[in-house]
Amino acid sequence: MVLLAVIYLAFIALGFPDSMLGAAWPTMRLDLGAPLPLAGAVSMTCAGCTILTSLLSTRLVNRFGTGKVTLWSTVLTAVAMTGYALAPAPWLLFVAAIPLGFGAGSIDAALNNYVALHYEAKHMSWLHCFWGVGCSIGPMILAGCLAGGLGWRAGYGIVIVLQLSLAVVMALTQKLWKAENAFSLAHEAVQQEFLTNTQALKLPGMKAVLFTFLCYCAAESSMILWTASYAEYLGATQDQASFASSLFFVGITVGRALNGFLAMRFTGKTLIRAGMGLMLLGILVLFLPLGYGGCLAGVVIIGLGCAPVYPCTIHETPNRFGASASQAATGLQMAFAYTGSTFMPPLMGLIANKTGMGVMPAWMLALSVLMLGCNELVNKRAK
Repeated sequence: MVLLAVIYLAFIALGFPDSMLGAAWPTMRLDLGAPLPLAGAVSMTCAGCTILTSLLSTRLVNRFGTGKVTLWSTVLTAVAMTGYALAPAPWLLFVAAIPLGFGAGSIDAALNNYVALHYEAKHMSWLHCFWGVGCSIGPMILAGCLAGGLGWRAGYGIVIVLQLSLAVVMALTQKLWKAENAFSLAHEAVQQEFLTNTQALKLPGMKAVLFTFLCYCAAESSMILWTASYAEYLGATQDQASFASSLFFVGITVGRALNGFLAMRFTGKTLIRAGMGLMLLGILVLFLPLGYGGCLAGVVIIGLGCAPVYPCTIHETPNRFGASASQAATGLQMAFAYTGSTFMPPLMGLIANKTGMGVMPAWMLALSVLMLGCNELVNKRAK
């Protein structure tokens, strides 16, 4: 159980950088003199590097082990966030995005597969709940710094200190990865020969689940990157916009905490469908002319809906495709997930730059409908 606690802490560290750029962007871009769509280009750079490391995850884990990959990925993301905090010009954000993407992709694919193989479904939901904790803390710290007149750089600085503190904990507990006794069945499963990415791609239902991840992460990343800007479009102040951004992560965090208990009673397939339904409900709330208050409500509901989709789909991977394919399948899923994160939010930024941020509800609706359709194909084809 000590190792499980360390894994939870690792996902808090993973969550910190995921939410900071979108929450800070309304203020950061004015300070740096950057246009609105630039945040999408920076996010695309980061996610592109994440795609590469996700595809290499099987080799990295086999060579260095999950523990070392987790530790050095956390350190790498802390270094990258320091680059964001100190950047005097917009172009330096692209430089810092490279190590951030490499670090995030390594830890995400490694830990998701490790938990899917070695722990029950409830732990996968709680794992991603702790990701939501990290994502929620970042914008809240940022909103407090902005409200107190300290600026966005101070918010980044506080989060960097927290990130490095978690890295120290991981460094001190490296021996636990070797000492941990996995569940016997899962332990036997990981002794099998791993399938390659090419072999895993041919499995029934694999392509459908990959596009499910692409659509889901496109929707999630759009919420992460543009919620603050959408709230500002509705008339919110800068600190109110950052608060709205944090509520999305509050919804995810609370939802995943509850989903861990629901996973003891309901199947992953049921929880995924329920989550997608809640996402659609939250998006419909955004369409209503309720102003900033309606935005807050819709954002929370969408966050609650997002809660079970990612962890339940990941945990179903060994069941759908077999333990020997799980690391390759997880790496492919992460790669497609970050493909959605790479290309779709920047595209929305370009559209919003022409039409205004009012396009966001329609954008989210289109992605969610596509995601739901792909998920049903997975249920039909995967064996």
